[in-house]
Amino acid sequence: MPFDAMGETPDEALLVLFANGDGAAARVLTQRLTPRVMAHAYRLLGQHAEAEDVTQEAMLRLWKQAPDWRQGEAKVSTWLYRVVANLCIDRRRRMRSVALDAIPEPEDGRASAADTLQDRARAEALQAALDGLPDRQRQAVVLRHIEGLANPEIAAIMEITVEAVESLTSRGKRALAAALTERQEELGYADEG
Repeated sequence: MPFDAMGETPDEALLVLFANGDGAAARVLTQRLTPRVMAHAYRLLGQHAEAEDVTQEAMLRLWKQAPDWRQGEAKVSTWLYRVVANLCIDRRRRMRSVALDAIPEPEDGRASAADTLQDRARAEALQAALDGLPDRQRQAVVLRHIEGLANPEIAAIMEITVEAVESLTSRGKRALAAALTERQEELGYADEG
């Protein structure tokens, strides 16, 4: 059948012609149905890109259905509208269940930017307070409370008695506490009660 003569051919007849290998029938049916399918999908979804995807899927399903089409059971347009509606319902359900804002950020094992900044501020404050200690107190405090060494090891390193280590670390801790007390809130250590 010539291409121009197909303009008046019913949808069902065009689908049967396509199923029998007539490519021109598929072109006519595509040109006829695609704008209506697209408009229907857009009205149901409200998003152009999503409606295009549904339109393509619906038309593909129509072409796959063509060889098994049972004439007289349903109009092609009725069948196609039902397929579009079902595809749109499925797509809207997926869009609601996978809203972009609802997807949690992937865990990467790293601290958040705020935590990183706070940790950096705390480390800088501690370093500034340590810098304010006398050398021997700073060394004793760092070895004991930052490096985690035991008092006898510190005594051996510093070539002093264990009692001297205890005295230095005790005085150093008090001096650090005094230096950092006024910055507790700024560093996130203030009591919330």
